[in-house]
Amino acid sequence: MPLALLALAVGAFGIGTTEFVVMGLLPGIAADYGVSIPTAGLLVTGYALGVVVGAPLLTVLGNKVSRKRMLMLLMGLFVIGNLVSALAPSFGTMLAGRVIASLAHGSFFGLGSVVAAGLVAPDKKAGAIATMFTGLTVANIVGVPLGTFIGQAVGWRTTFAIVAALGVVGLLGIARLVPAVPRPEGARLRGELTAFRNPQVLLAMAMTVLGFGGVFAAITYIAPMMTDVAGYSEGAVTWLLVLFGVGMFLGNLIGGRFADRALMPLLYATLGGLALVLALFTVVADDKVLAAIAVLLIGALGFATVPPLQKRVLDQAHSAPTLASAVNIGAFNLGNALAAWLGGLVIAAGFGFTAPNWVGALLAAAALGLAFRSAALERRAPARAPAGVPATGAAAPARIPVPH
Repeated sequence: MPLALLALAVGAFGIGTTEFVVMGLLPGIAADYGVSIPTAGLLVTGYALGVVVGAPLLTVLGNKVSRKRMLMLLMGLFVIGNLVSALAPSFGTMLAGRVIASLAHGSFFGLGSVVAAGLVAPDKKAGAIATMFTGLTVANIVGVPLGTFIGQAVGWRTTFAIVAALGVVGLLGIARLVPAVPRPEGARLRGELTAFRNPQVLLAMAMTVLGFGGVFAAITYIAPMMTDVAGYSEGAVTWLLVLFGVGMFLGNLIGGRFADRALMPLLYATLGGLALVLALFTVVADDKVLAAIAVLLIGALGFATVPPLQKRVLDQAHSAPTLASAVNIGAFNLGNALAAWLGGLVIAAGFGFTAPNWVGALLAAAALGLAFRSAALERRAPARAPAGVPATGAAAPARIPVPH
């Protein structure tokens, strides 16, 4: 794999850290600003909504900028947002900093996926995408717990300052290692929008919303589930989240390895397995060992869907992949927000802290149904591929020259 993927992975590490570390820092932030925990929770909601809005918006605005320069601009925006958060004198300013940082998230991963896929041979695209996303998974193993520890020991502002510094490292890495990637000739917003007329693109995005939503239906409420039901101490929740991060890391490797070989069978296996594990989690949640194994498997099965789903969108939107890729990243966060809301509803209705697992199982099962539907449509009406495009619908883009 080219060294340029390392630079993209460093950027992904910083973005993944800032997205999730705030969950462990909410009590300190709320105390410093004199707001309630639910109010401080807007820092999570605001970030997720910023990703959904920023993904298509910045991709469209950057349509006339070279891809390398756009990646650098996005990392610069990420650095500014985290510096604003670190220095914010009020909660409103802090929230604004979170939103600024989040605007870069979707477009970075969407555009980064396109660039990563172009750096390697066509049969290694999913592996390249997975390599970039490794930064996000490692963030949950190392960056989030370390950032939480630093924030609790020294102060949460220090954590966001360190994350901003990580963004600077990622920016310099992109400037040095990512080769010049010209904007595709003839790229127009209207052309990018045509990708959304393809029902396969929309089905892939719906699978993203529902499949990854299944993961967050459970993980959003992992703390009360593990303490009140499984009997873990509050301090153990941090290490359970690390276990979830290890699962994400392993799932990302599996997804990247097999998506290039058997994309749809991989989706059948991971989405079906995810639905099953989430359903069983409700039954075994009162057993500490089985509950911990379930957390690991949810992370692994959930994130094993990311490389194939992202590649599926790139394949089906081969004529205009950039906007579709970025919107699909927003779809992950839309699924997170939707699932967290639904999980909260069933808890509020009195069904208990394990009820979100059933919500997640149903969402994952619905995504599996869409995967079968997508495959059936493809068999019934196979796309006619233009010259140079494989029959699967995937583009055969020219490799991006990488200096050796």
